[in-house]
Formats: sequence, C-alpha cells, structure tokens
Amino acid sequence: MKFTLESGSNQNLIRTYGADGIRIGEQVIRRSCVVTAETIITDWPPATLDELTVEHLQGLFALKPELVLLGTGTQLRFAPALIRAEFAQRRVGLETMDLGAACRTFNILLQEERRVAAALFLT
Repeated sequence: MKFTLESGSNQNLIRTYGADGIRIGEQVIRRSCVVTAETIITDWPPATLDELTVEHLQGLFALKPELVLLGTGTQLRFAPALIRAEFAQRRVGLETMDLGAACRTFNILLQEERRVAAALFLT
C-alpha cells in the first residue's frame, strides 16, 4: 500500500509498506527495522517475531520511546510474555499490530509529536 502524509519536518514518515519492504523517505528497507522520528535502525538482528529476545530490545529502549508499535508482519501476532513483561517493567507502552496498522499508526503518532518507535517485521 502506498500513502503519503504532508510534513514540513524531516521526520521519518513511512511512505509505503508491504511484505517486500518499507519506504521511509527515499530509503527502502527490505528487512526488520526500528524507526523513530529521528532514527532508523536497519541492522536490527531479529528477522521475525519468533527470533525476538529481550536482548534485542536494549537498542530500542536506548531511544527512550514512550510507546513502541510492534508490527508483526502480514498477520497480527502477539509478543511473547517475556517481551511484554520487559516493556511493563520499564514502563514503556507496547502495542502489537500487523505491519500495515503499525505503519499507519506510527505516522499518526509522529504527526502528534509523540515519542513513538516502531519495531517492524515484514513477515
């Protein structure tokens, strides 16, 4: 799906998304990634939600988000209890949704100037 929001800032708005990649500005990312208003992490190790561990979250938490959107690919899947517990312990909100919903919600929250991060899995 392709969509564009108009923005006068240099925020990392997600322009398109799908199982084959995510386009942020002019950059196309073809693997799992973490995105905030100012940062894009393209070398994030887990390729799928099944590979996600608490150790992978350390770089995400270093970005100091108030809320993390976990995009789980084409289908909604919930994060394992250990992952959810880590977010609760750190008092960081976690919302899990499919990739499309996570991308759309990220752009809206970004426009509202929220401290949001999106951890996105393509599959």
